[in-house]
Amino acid sequence: MNFSPTERIALFIDGANLYATAKSLPFDIDYKRLLLFFRSKGQLVRALYYTALVEDQEYSSIRPLIDWLDYNGYTMVTKPTKEFVDATGRRKIKGNMDIELAVDAMELSDHLDHVVLFSGDGDFRSLVEALQHKGRRVSVVSTLTTTPPMVADELRRQADQFIDLADLEKEIGRNPAERGQRRRPEPEPLDEFESEDLIETGRMPATHG
Repeated sequence: MNFSPTERIALFIDGANLYATAKSLPFDIDYKRLLLFFRSKGQLVRALYYTALVEDQEYSSIRPLIDWLDYNGYTMVTKPTKEFVDATGRRKIKGNMDIELAVDAMELSDHLDHVVLFSGDGDFRSLVEALQHKGRRVSVVSTLTTTPPMVADELRRQADQFIDLADLEKEIGRNPAERGQRRRPEPEPLDEFESEDLIETGRMPATHG
């Protein structure tokens, strides 16, 4: 893994995509350990987490994660979801944060040396290329261990460095003794490559340290 202690680093986390990726792996992410890990790699300027929220629900399953991250070193970027009915009559919610993430990354890039993007979404290839044209190094964090891989091939090829989330289990995985029984039955993860963050109502769960 190629990092320099003098590099100014920022993490840009596509929340929905990271959740889908993490669900495919045999461990839970400890977000406190994740932050400490990247702080040890350089000068961590900021860690931004992007997710859409369903505002009309009395309880959102992602709210505990949002609140925890907000108080533990992460900058939360959220917006309300948009509801619609698809061609089959199913009520769905769209919560795409790609534009917000891309705009923030370009604006902050003048103060950074190294951008770490937590997403496998191929739509970010152009963002990675634009950051590289500004002289920034870009690492993409996702996984190739699933079938099919969670990272789009064009995004992985464009990145200066690809980091497989599966290889970070010892550094950022939650201690099994702390989490008790591993996971409750949960919905299937989002299909980032086909749906552009289309999710059914109430399908935004959370895991945190």
